[in-house]
Amino acid sequence: MSKLVCIFLAALLFPLLQSCTTHKVEVAPVEIKPIHITIDVNVKVDKALDDFFGEIDNAEEKIDKTSSTTQ
Repeated sequence: MSKLVCIFLAALLFPLLQSCTTHKVEVAPVEIKPIHITIDVNVKVDKALDDFFGEIDNAEEKIDKTSSTTQ
């Protein structure tokens, strides 16, 4: 009989003990900051411009040399 009473009390106390626990989930706001990325691609463009304008400068120097010697 005492075994039956123990089982009965355990069956009554089991749901009560489970309901005593509390769970709290806290959701913090997520801060999103902008990311600045700088990619330097000027090296290839700068070299190409130097090559292009270098040819023009060389041609201009040749013109200047020939015009100064003829005067």
